[in-house]
Amino acid sequence: MMEKPEFADLVAEVLASLPPAFARHLATVEVVIAPRPSREQRRALGLKPWQTIYGLYEGVPLTEEHDAPAMITIFQEPLERDFRTTAALREQVRRTVLHEIAHHFGISDERLRELGAY
Repeated sequence: MMEKPEFADLVAEVLASLPPAFARHLATVEVVIAPRPSREQRRALGLKPWQTIYGLYEGVPLTEEHDAPAMITIFQEPLERDFRTTAALREQVRRTVLHEIAHHFGISDERLRELGAY
């Protein structure tokens, strides 16, 4: 298991690689790392005990008028459990961060499936 700062570096790499046109829209988005989804998050999502998620977007998408801050949480333990090599983990962290950013831009899970993002 990576130390949290080392894992945070993987997340930071993805954020640093975003084109400026996208990055500027993330000014009000806090990106945090948590070990795993909290009980409240799991309950709010209706997750069964055997289901897991790698990331979570909480906020109002840019497609809706608002000033509210948003938060993206990346869950370290499920990612490390399911992606054992550094290369696989790096790629899935990238996919997870981009997936949650897509939600910030108002792209639904259904649309992401249509686009082949799953």
